[in-house]
Parts: sequence; C-alpha cells; structure tokens
Amino acid sequence: MVDIGEEFGPWLSRQLKRADMNQQDLAQQIGLTRAAVSAWITGRAVPREETMRAIADVIGTDHGTIHTRTTDAAVSRPISWYHRPAYADGGRDFGNAAAFAFEADVEVLAREATQNSLDERLDRTKPVRVRYTLHELTGEPLARFREAIGWDDLYPHYETAAAQEQKVGRVIAEGLREMNERDRLVLLRVDDYNASGLTGDDYEDGRFAAVVRRQLDSHKSDSSAGGSYGLGKATLWATSRLGMVLINSTLSTPHEGRTERRLIGRLDLPWRVVDGEPCAGPAWLGELDTAPGTENVARSWWADKETVERLHLTRESSEPGTSFLIVGAHDVAGLVNDGATESIGDDDDSVQTMHGRLVQALAKNFWAAMTAGKASAPLLEASVKTLRNGQVLIDDERVEPHLAQPSRTRALRAYLNGETVERLTEIGQVAMVRVPLKVPAFRGRRGTVEHDAVLLVTAAEDGDGKPNQIVAMRGNRMTIKSTRVPDLPLGTNPFQSVLLAGHAAGETAAHVDLAEAFLRASEPPEHNKWGQTDELRATYSATAHRRISEFTRVANAAVRELVARAQAKSQDGPKALRDLLRLDIVPTAAARGGIPTIRGLDAEIDASGAWQIKAEVKLPASQDPWTLSPVAKFDVRSGGRPTVQWAEIVAGQNCELVGDALRFKPGVRTASFSATTDVASHPVRAQLAGLVVELQKTKGVSA
Repeated sequence: MVDIGEEFGPWLSRQLKRADMNQQDLAQQIGLTRAAVSAWITGRAVPREETMRAIADVIGTDHGTIHTRTTDAAVSRPISWYHRPAYADGGRDFGNAAAFAFEADVEVLAREATQNSLDERLDRTKPVRVRYTLHELTGEPLARFREAIGWDDLYPHYETAAAQEQKVGRVIAEGLREMNERDRLVLLRVDDYNASGLTGDDYEDGRFAAVVRRQLDSHKSDSSAGGSYGLGKATLWATSRLGMVLINSTLSTPHEGRTERRLIGRLDLPWRVVDGEPCAGPAWLGELDTAPGTENVARSWWADKETVERLHLTRESSEPGTSFLIVGAHDVAGLVNDGATESIGDDDDSVQTMHGRLVQALAKNFWAAMTAGKASAPLLEASVKTLRNGQVLIDDERVEPHLAQPSRTRALRAYLNGETVERLTEIGQVAMVRVPLKVPAFRGRRGTVEHDAVLLVTAAEDGDGKPNQIVAMRGNRMTIKSTRVPDLPLGTNPFQSVLLAGHAAGETAAHVDLAEAFLRASEPPEHNKWGQTDELRATYSATAHRRISEFTRVANAAVRELVARAQAKSQDGPKALRDLLRLDIVPTAAARGGIPTIRGLDAEIDASGAWQIKAEVKLPASQDPWTLSPVAKFDVRSGGRPTVQWAEIVAGQNCELVGDALRFKPGVRTASFSATTDVASHPVRAQLAGLVVELQKTKGVSA
C-alpha cells in the first residue's frame, strides 16, 4: 500500500498522545525496545509490515489508516469548551480591544472579511468566491443548534458576563434577551473558496494561529494585501452579540496529513468568575490537547460530516477556503436609540434588511475587484443568500458590479481591455491619463522614485450615486476612498473618476511594489483613506504624507483638465453627446474671478420630486460683503432654460439670508448654502431635466 499522508513519525507521536500513551507503553505492548519506537518517531527508521499491524492493533485503528495516515486513529477525545484561566497577576480584560476598532455593522464586516478573503486568493488566474449566508433559527432548529454548541455548559458564563456593566456585558445581555424573548437567533456564515484556508499549527506561526489564537497578527506577506494591522478579523466577533464564531477550514496544504473539515470555535467574553473559577475572557471549542504544556487546551479537530452539519458549517465543495459562522449576528445600523436604552425594531434587524445591506456593501467596496476584462478574470465573485430554519427566503443574489456601479465599471473595463482614449469625444468613452506618485525612500535614505498611477474619467450615470467623485484604490482593487473633486467650474457635467495606484495600476507600472508599500503604510486600520499614520512616519519620514497630498492635488487637477476638455469639445460635438453631458459655458466674469462662483454642487431629487442642493462658493478677496441671489434653472432638451423658484434657501458657513438673497461676509474666501426647489414651479418633472444653479447680482443692492 502506498503512503500518501503525513510522515509516519509525527503521525505516530500524535496518536500516542491522543491515546494517553508514551513511547515506553507502546514498546512494551508490541514487544520491542523504547529506542526502536523513538527511532520511528524521529524519522530515523520505519517499522516493518508485521510491526505496523501490531501498532495498528494497539492504537485501535485499521491497517489501511496506519499506511495512508490521512486521518487519526479512531480514539475518541472529548470536544468541549476550554476557558482560558485568569491571569495570575490579577490583570483583567473586559472585552477584546481589537473589536472596538470597528462598528458592529454588517457593512464593515463585509468590507473587512471580504478583503481578507481577497488577500488569501490561492489560484491567481481565478477569482476568490465569497458567499454570505444569513440563517434565522427559531423553535426546534434553534434548540438543536444550541445543543450542538454545548449551550447548557456555556450559559453560566454568559449569565455572569451579561450581569457586568461594561459595554461587552450590555451587548451580551441584549443578545440573550433577543434569543430568549423572541426565540430567535441569527447565524451569518462567511464562506470563501479558492483561498488558502487556515493552514499551519494550532499554536505556532501560521494562518491558523494568527486568526484563532492571536491579536494584531495579520500574517500577510503579499505586498498587495489589503489588511496590515491584523484587526479586520475582530469584526467577525464584534458582529456577534454572543461573541461566538465557529470555523470550518479546508486547507490548501495538508496539516497532520489532512485538509478537510478542520474545526475550531472561539468565544470572546469579558473576565468573569464561574463556579469559583476566574476566567480571563476567551474560550475555545475543540478537542482537549494532551501534549505537555498545552494539556486540556482546546485545539482544532477533524470533524465528521454529521458534526459539521449540526453546526451549520457544511461547505459546498472540497475547494480550499474557510467558513466563519457568526453566532447571534446583528447589525448596529438597525439599532433604534430611544434616549435611555438601545432596542431593536422588528423590521430594522430583519434578515431581509441585513441581506440588502450586505449586497450594497459588497457592491460599494468591491465593484472593481469583481470587474473582469476580455482577457482577465475578476479577482472576486460575491453573493448573498438568506434562509429561515433551512428554507430559502432570498435565493443566492450575486453582486453584479455593472449594475451597482455602471459608470465606474465601464471605466475600469475599458482600461483592462485597452480601450481608453485621451479625451472624450463620443458617448460611453473613457479617458485615461497617468498621474505621478512620488514615493519617498525609507527612513534614513534619500531620494524618491516615480510611480505612474492610472486615472480614468467617464460620464456619470444615475446608478453610481453621487457624481463628480474620484474613487481611489490599490492592491486588490478594494475601494479605499471616495471624495468629491474640488474647484470644478460651474456647469461641469456629472462624471465619475477612478484612480488606480500600486498593483491596481497593473504589474507593468513603474515601481509598483514600492508604491504599494507606501500607500499601504499610509492607511489607518479601516483602510479608508491615505494620509499621515504612525507607520508612515516611522517607516519613511515625518513629512512623507506630503507626497500623498501632492498626489491627490495632481489627480484632482488631471480630472478637472479632462472634464474641461470634454466641455470645450462638446460645444461643437454631436447633439447626443451634448445631451448626455449637459455642459454649460462658464460666464466670462466668473472665469476671471471677478465675482463669487459655485465650485462644488451636490444635488439630489427627494421623494417629493424637488431638487435639493448643497453648494460651496468660492469668493475673491474683498473687504466688502457680497450680496447675490442663487438662481435655479432647468436644463431642458430644447429651448431656453426656464427659471424655477426656491421653496427654501438656507444660509450655511460665512453667509446669511437677507430676503431671498445671500449676503457673504467680507474677507472670507469660502462659503456654503443649501436650497430646495419648489415643485409647483417645475415646468417638467425633475427627472427629465438637468439643474443649473447660478449666482446673480441682486438688483438695487450694492455688492
């Protein structure tokens, strides 16, 4: 029979520990010396066939298992919860500090967990597949699940933790109330496929220990990885009102000769005393270890299919990856503050609502990672499914980037396919320019290198959300930040822009690894902006963040140049393009800086059909106040632009309302105001026209 599993020595050593035997015990039972057994375990020798049979009989397994060694001998070790003993020096932890770095929000969970899955993508020619499954349990299914996790043994720990006044205690108390009063428990499982899985030893360095045993250990060597702090995994436990996450991992490289159904559970509770025994906080569900130094510590175990099914951890295939089951999942966005306590509305925390928010979060943060080119697969595929007691409520809903972010997806796809242009002249085109990022040398060294980031601009569509934004990303193309482009000329047509830096710009870009490392160091734990961080200051210099500011300014200027080109071109271009872009000529006086001008305008149509606007005004240097009236006009398809009335004008920063006019304070350079149009004065529905806002000098009033 051919050996295909684990090396014989380590396998035999573990079987002896599982059977509470030592080398001398085995030697006596098979009639050989302890030195012979030691030689097998250290790999200096291999027993003969007849000795193999004798060993199999002693440790209680069959002859096939001892040859293949892809599974352990059928020695029954107890599966139970191990609660870490309290610190001997009296130290007490009343919660996992890492969990407080993020909100217990399913949007945050989707961002952090999916980013981790992207970082662990195994086959780089294929996407990593991530599935979120919401499962609401009630009645008998809930009772069976609680039995499977050993709820009766855990309850005293929960009861004690819930009685504490700290934040974690209040969250746990709410979770218990929800389950007991409503007979309801929400499970949220995060599965990834084509990922590395939790490889490595239970205690030593590796993916398994980094996720299950440690804090602030990201264990990521890939320079394009999104995470770097080791905090993202804490969102799994933070999303659980009960602080419990169960894990089933299929490994990309064998551990102990096996790859499938490696299970472990982790519970994060505050310090507590139960039955006179003080507990430090965390607990683990697993097989009680017998190795010296870790006796009775719960380690991972290789579960059978029935156990995996009872724990709602069954994976759809043997493809490598990990399933995380969040027990008692909740969404802080559904909390309703009544002034004294926090309560949950029956609708706000429904699994259907959570389903929708997960889909939106995946689309918002990972549309670019899910976008494919003609010759390149997407980096990610994501879907959400919702069940109740095993029955499908909402079937698998795959997140489609072109539906969620049509303009931005079009822009990225054009770049991936090599179909960009230098300037916009036709409908649907995507303009591209290179934007330099000057990457400084590491601290103690001098000089910079220049990385060419990629900037894409295209016309905006309604489905993209706020227009005139620049979305920036690196690495695995997760959205890092989305900001409005400042100082746009009045009448600039809606657009969307995408900034690709580091590995996101393509592997052929100059100094891509250096740019990736620099930007990664400039991100906070939330990975939602580029700027000054302790890591950036320590790794580069105290002024390194100025390179980020310069990069941002250059990117914004490049966007303004591209949209200005499109505006000038559109005056003589095809009518269809003019209709799409709805461009306006900036008044001559405003272009010279002679009067205040609107440099930023956010607008949306509310439920009543009115335009709601928020405007930022740029003012020239003046010691006298300006008094001007905001005027709203509809940019209709034909004829002049009819003026519509305001239902309300609200003065903002550095101005006041005088009648229907705005008086801007003398000496200020910026101001703001907001306003809402009067629907009764609309010549057509707001959806059928663009909106133009001008500042006009008020008649009879000296400026």
